[in-house]
Amino acid sequence: MPYDDVLNTPRGPARVDTDLPAAPARALLVLGHGAGGGVDAPDLVALRDAAVAAGLVVVRVTQPYRVAGRRAPAPAGHLDEAWTAVSAVLRDRHPGVPLLVGGRSSGARVACRTAPTVAAAGVVALAFPLHPPGRPERSRAGELATGVPTLVVNGDRDPFGVPAPAPTVRVVIRPGERHDLRGDPAATAAVVVDWLRRHGWAR
Repeated sequence: MPYDDVLNTPRGPARVDTDLPAAPARALLVLGHGAGGGVDAPDLVALRDAAVAAGLVVVRVTQPYRVAGRRAPAPAGHLDEAWTAVSAVLRDRHPGVPLLVGGRSSGARVACRTAPTVAAAGVVALAFPLHPPGRPERSRAGELATGVPTLVVNGDRDPFGVPAPAPTVRVVIRPGERHDLRGDPAATAAVVVDWLRRHGWAR
């Protein structure tokens, strides 16, 4: 049963869209959007549907700058501050289950950077933008050092690059996909749910 509401943060109101599973939840999955996009991106919607069916509460968070109608993203520190505030409220709303954080592109970066602060049990990073297009020397690989199990799903044609796996980072490369992961969102979601099941976070 979906519902949405607005939460106040130090950076303005954020909108949260919550979908609840039919049975008691196995985990809480909080997802963020890309820099210029929204929470209705095909990969986020497909993941929501698959994760709810697998027994997770799924909350998609719209950052304050998007709620205010702006497309240009807020500074990273502002994004992280709003996300941390929302995550604290959501953890209180859904106690007793692991908190998992994630998102696509910019939202994946926010989830990775704040995972230790919000005490996340795991991270799901869709289309993690390893570097700006054509600028591989400006790598953001360090943001993936979350200290918790982290799944990265990127297309092999992503101009933002594809991260390398690491001891706590599993990387799945989707053939033929670009940065938007629009080719087969259901298959991308299935990859994530399989990983969630391996960790005991999904039915």
